[in-house]
Amino acid sequence: MRDKPCICETDVTSPQPGQTPMFLWLLLLILGVLPKAVLLLNPPWSTTFKGQKVTLTCKDFHSPAQEATSWYQNGKFWKEDSDEIKIEKSGCYRCKTPGSSLSDSVHVEFSPDWLILQASYPVFEGGNVTLRCRGEVEEKASEKVYYKNKKKIKDIYNPDSIKLNSVFMNKDEYYCTASRKIAFWSLKETSKPLRIQVQELFAQPVLRARPSQPIEGSPVTLICETQLHPQKSDVQLHFRFFKEDQLLGSGWSSSQDFQILTVRREDAGIYQCEAKTVYQSITKKSLKSQIRVQSVPVSDVNLEIQPRGGELIEGEDMVLTCSVTKGTGAVTFSWHREGKMCLGRKTQYSLLSELRIRAVKEHNAGRYYCTADNNHVPILSKWITVTVRIPVSLPVLTLRVSRAQAVVGDVVELHCEALRGSPPILYQFYHDKVALGNSSTSSRGGVSFNLSLTTEHSGNYSCQADNGLEAQQSQTVSLTVTGTSGSRIGLVTGGTIGGLLLLTSISLATLAALLPRFRTQGKSGGLRIPGTSCDSSSECQETSRSRPSNIHFQQLPNPEPPAIMEALYNNVHPKEDLVYSEVCSPHHMNKNSANSPRIHWPVKEPMIIYSELKKSHTDGFTEEYSRNGSFHEDATENYENIPSAPATLEQ
Repeated sequence: MRDKPCICETDVTSPQPGQTPMFLWLLLLILGVLPKAVLLLNPPWSTTFKGQKVTLTCKDFHSPAQEATSWYQNGKFWKEDSDEIKIEKSGCYRCKTPGSSLSDSVHVEFSPDWLILQASYPVFEGGNVTLRCRGEVEEKASEKVYYKNKKKIKDIYNPDSIKLNSVFMNKDEYYCTASRKIAFWSLKETSKPLRIQVQELFAQPVLRARPSQPIEGSPVTLICETQLHPQKSDVQLHFRFFKEDQLLGSGWSSSQDFQILTVRREDAGIYQCEAKTVYQSITKKSLKSQIRVQSVPVSDVNLEIQPRGGELIEGEDMVLTCSVTKGTGAVTFSWHREGKMCLGRKTQYSLLSELRIRAVKEHNAGRYYCTADNNHVPILSKWITVTVRIPVSLPVLTLRVSRAQAVVGDVVELHCEALRGSPPILYQFYHDKVALGNSSTSSRGGVSFNLSLTTEHSGNYSCQADNGLEAQQSQTVSLTVTGTSGSRIGLVTGGTIGGLLLLTSISLATLAALLPRFRTQGKSGGLRIPGTSCDSSSECQETSRSRPSNIHFQQLPNPEPPAIMEALYNNVHPKEDLVYSEVCSPHHMNKNSANSPRIHWPVKEPMIIYSELKKSHTDGFTEEYSRNGSFHEDATENYENIPSAPATLEQ
């Protein structure tokens, strides 16, 4: 019965620390980068005939100087000797030097058989091997045939040796047969089965991560670690990496490193790497390796507002910057006002984020804060108060007087008000661009300035509003002050145009609505008041041919009945060639008088006062006028009317 080849076991004996300097040995041991020693055979055959000797040489390609070599037989420490020894006993042999790890195990067979099958040594994965069928007396061996797994390999007659290409580690068995000549006959001999000892071209790769537990947001490098056999250090290898069986990157690369610049929480998982030779296409895959990614919770959340300090002017953009000092991975930022309204939310791989609010308004004022969270507990920032200041609007200047035509001695109230603007607001009044005075107010409503009028106060008035953001100037308001003082209503005519000045208790705004003039034509002029008559010798005549007005007057509420009119003359610009007509001014009627007729006042009919403008004439014309009670001209007579809403007239 044929002996089975021995199975070489891995030696577990620890290396001897005293065989190399302690610090170097510890360093190499920690790094785990000690290369394998190489065991060489001479002659280079793993099987030989019993009685012969084989020289074993332990070679360290990385250590320039070698000390004692440790030798191992059948998995146990055998002896410490030089790097070259002779053996003549079958077994599994290994060696190591102080600067290397254990060599691969080599089974050397010393066979007592007459016919043996020899395999060249060393043989590497994907490499070639030479098989040689040898007889103890070689010249008596003939008709050699080689078999693989009991099948003939080549149908070549009597080859001395054969070469096999691309062999790998497997359980294939080889043997050979030959004819042995004994005297006058031949005997067929069969060798013992042989398994080819194929050494690793490179070790199975191991995937490592540096750092081994990366922190989220930091870089991590995946390393596909392997080691070429020292005798095959010139072989080129390529590498590629996988996560959950999904290829990473672009595929094969000559670099054994793969870098993730910024590792995320979702990058945690199972990884593998693969190495292969460029030419022999020998591929090896690492075991699966799990990579865990650590995360750091956010901390020190801070809110900053631009413009700095949170003081804005209406119309400016406001930028809210939320930042954290620490925190890894995707951070969710959110911004809030007054603790209720969420203004925005962003998730990004950053320690800060911005939210821009364009063209802020007054309602954007308030207290703001932000939050940050990276799947832990949301952290809140401190509150920041935002104020929005509003530039003043164009102020409105109002002149308030007790009559339509200001006269010396009247008191005029100048009121300046900006409808919009953040207080405090400083108001400044001007007369013909000369400052009259100023006043500041911390609330809205404007300010007033009273002025006792003289003739020098005629001119243009304006005011300015300023709250430190922008000064605004009102439009100009003109005021004419006459030298005539008094409190009665006067009729003013001059030149070729007649005018009627009617001072009433109605507001200045109402008078402004009544200023448009209309020209009408008729044969006589006078005042018509429905339901009344003038308290004069000549009766007020109603002009039947008055042209209708194209102005719609706004009626005043609660009209009162008119009073009895009395004549009033006021010659503002006396000239010799002017003649003034008689007008009626109202006096309140005594409601208790029995002789007073009941007056029915039509609310919707406006009161119209007519002013007749005439040139002076000769005595003859005057006499004729006196005689007839009226004057008729050949040319069309001119009238000016000032419509007025029915209201009680003051003296």
